[in-house]
Amino acid sequence: MTAPATTAPLKIGPLEVELPVVLAPMAGVTNAAYRSLCRSYGAGLYVSEMVSARALLEVNEATNRRASFGADETVRSIQLYATHPDIVGAAVRKLVDEDGVDHVDLNVGCPSPKVTRRGGGSALPAHPVLFGNLVRSAVRAAGSVPVTVKMRKGVDDQNLTFLEAGRRAQDEGAAAVALHARTAEQFYSGRADWSAITELKQALASVPVLGNGDIWAASDALRMMAETGCDGVVVGRGCLGKPWLFRDLADAFAGRPVQAPPTVGEVVPVMKRHARALVEARGDEGFAVRDFRRHTGWYMTGYPVGGAARKALAMASSLAELDDLLDALDPSAELPAGSELLPRGHVQGPRHVVLPEHWLRDRDDPTPPDDAGAFHQGG
Repeated sequence: MTAPATTAPLKIGPLEVELPVVLAPMAGVTNAAYRSLCRSYGAGLYVSEMVSARALLEVNEATNRRASFGADETVRSIQLYATHPDIVGAAVRKLVDEDGVDHVDLNVGCPSPKVTRRGGGSALPAHPVLFGNLVRSAVRAAGSVPVTVKMRKGVDDQNLTFLEAGRRAQDEGAAAVALHARTAEQFYSGRADWSAITELKQALASVPVLGNGDIWAASDALRMMAETGCDGVVVGRGCLGKPWLFRDLADAFAGRPVQAPPTVGEVVPVMKRHARALVEARGDEGFAVRDFRRHTGWYMTGYPVGGAARKALAMASSLAELDDLLDALDPSAELPAGSELLPRGHVQGPRHVVLPEHWLRDRDDPTPPDDAGAFHQGG
């Protein structure tokens, strides 16, 4: 797949993103340390982990940490979860007025049962009036700061919401709409239905449409844009343990040859840098190294390093131990051809979507659900 003749910057309201590439918010992953690492490889819009609007207003310590930004983040982009228009409006005003946020993304795509059972995430667009009110409140509170919406196709194949939700988001002033081309029921299983991205792009005349789902390599991004006509791509699981994917994307969009996958000897310094950035950010080596353990499996996906080494890395408890284990790996080991396309992260699904009682019956009810105990993380 060749690059487009010209790759126009992605315009999201007043923001101009050099490359049409967005890092998808992922709970426990896209913290400031990982965003900085990814950003070092190429241009794009790097969005924070999802944070709860309610928890943000309640000054929840964990939420405030997830909503923090690094000194190198000249564009502060954050994703909010909310189900109440008044609460999202207050949270957006706080983020814009007090925290200097430059971009707010609304999560109406998270399929986690802890979110959908309270009418949030991918359940929310099934109540189109409430959804429209939520977007309107966020847009008004944001002023000149652009508000975007990230969603899924719908609850399931019988309850598709993406076209109506996309139109309502556009009409209420959203600056862009991103579609993960799976239903909530699919969770992360099967293949993303890129034809839905095409449909959404054809339905929305005045805002950019971004495509998300199954971008494992730079060639996938080029193919998605060519096939669907979307204005940009949102990269999620494809960059887990592979922050250099953003370098590959920059090369591909510029028409340059994409570099060969790194050897283990080239991956190891990246892993050490990532682990140390987490330690610096948290100020707690033990916690940060434990948090990094899951990343080791993603970094080593496809590499012939052996089960014993993988298990040991997944049990490391200090930077010194992690360094010793990484230094013991064969630096010349290469990634077998095709392994760069192996799925990373969540692969579960399909699964039943948990919704509030009568949620799909009372679609026009604008009453916000009670999300007081809602999950404060998500994807």
